[in-house]
Formats: sequence, structure tokens, C-alpha cells
Amino acid sequence: MVNSENFTKRLEKIMDFYGLSATAFSEAIDFNRSTISHLLSGRNKPSLEFVMKVVQKFPEVELYWLLNGKGSFPAQKEKNEQDGGEKKNLTTSFTSNQVSHKKIASTNEGEIDKIIIFYKDGSFKAYNN
Repeated sequence: MVNSENFTKRLEKIMDFYGLSATAFSEAIDFNRSTISHLLSGRNKPSLEFVMKVVQKFPEVELYWLLNGKGSFPAQKEKNEQDGGEKKNLTTSFTSNQVSHKKIASTNEGEIDKIIIFYKDGSFKAYNN
């Protein structure tokens, strides 16, 4: 369950990070200003819809951090993936609709066959090796 007092502190941290007032924050996530006020005062707990809008609008906010305070804020965009203690290494250069492979190293799972890029609008592109 979400601790309202700690959630309020995390919400205030997000607003400070982006330099937003409560009104500007409510407009950014398309939520009623009174909802933000009630959350900040501790009167109400956040709804799932509210939490998802925050996470979708602000990519630096990690869901688990927002709900439980575990993790980091702002989220680190570049994380080294670890698999059995070995770094996965994939360096590929994309130019318009073609793929230029500089170097594709094998991962622990084997040789890479396909790379699929998903865009926020729901579209995607697949690149075969």
C-alpha cells in the first residue's frame, strides 16, 4: 500500500525537479487541480490512472520509485545490462530506413538475428541481420 506522506514528498520532488507548480503539474498530466491538492495534503491516495499519467508524461520517474520510494529519481537512462556478470555489447548505427552494422557482438544468448524498434505512437520497425 502507498504511504501517503512519503508519496506526497516524492510528488513534490517531481514538481521541484521540473520546476512546476501544482497547477502546471495538473495541466501537464491532464488531471484536475483539486486532485493534486488532495494528494499533496495527504487527504487522498493516488489512483492508478494518476500514477500511470505521471509515469507516462515524465520518463525520468520510475513507477516503483513513485509508489514505494525504492529506486532512483531521476531514473538513469543509460544502465549497463548485466547478464551473469558479463556486459552485453551491441553497437549499431541506424540511419533512416537502413541499418549499418558497425559491430555486433554475441551475447550470452547467441548471435543477434533481429532488432525491433518500438515508437511511442505504436509503430515499429524491424531490422534483420
